[in-house]
Amino acid sequence: MSKTTMKAELVRVNTTSTGLVHVPAGTIERRIYFIRGHRVMLDSDLAKLYHVSTKAFNQAVKRNKDRFPKDFMFQLTSQEAKALRSQPVTLEQGRGRHAKYAPHVFTEHGIAMLSSVLQSKRAVQMNILIIRAFIRIREITAHHKDLAARVDKLEIAQQRHVSVIQMLANEIDQVKNPPVSTKRRRIGFRTENRD
Repeated sequence: MSKTTMKAELVRVNTTSTGLVHVPAGTIERRIYFIRGHRVMLDSDLAKLYHVSTKAFNQAVKRNKDRFPKDFMFQLTSQEAKALRSQPVTLEQGRGRHAKYAPHVFTEHGIAMLSSVLQSKRAVQMNILIIRAFIRIREITAHHKDLAARVDKLEIAQQRHVSVIQMLANEIDQVKNPPVSTKRRRIGFRTENRD
């Protein structure tokens, strides 16, 4: 890839604006998680991006529940929410730190449906930016599948090497510290007492 092509691609990735809404590059991508085989965003993160409270956001979704089937939106289990809380950036300040309920997450299709539920100009423009972020992630993932396959192969080789090293370390420990026998055999000649 030439330098000019790379610069053009970086400019395209860093430009996250739809006119009224300006979001720093990478802000949306950092809020996309991979849970249960789906790329999703948390309700609290979406509410921040739309400039509404999480409570108002969830109420709007609840009023239109029939628009959000399980493959568009689902609620995290307590274990999933706890795993997200253990990540330093996630759920730090907003809802979810000491939440009564586990957060809801929205897939790309659920986020697209949000544009019909949230009618503000900002919500519509944020949806455009979020969908573009999902597309960029999908393109990057598809573009780097070869790299991912190589990383997988390296991880498998590393696991094999670790098991071989562990086995060798155990054998060295056995040689260094042989098992102690309770009966000691005397070395040398024995004479029998004949009386």
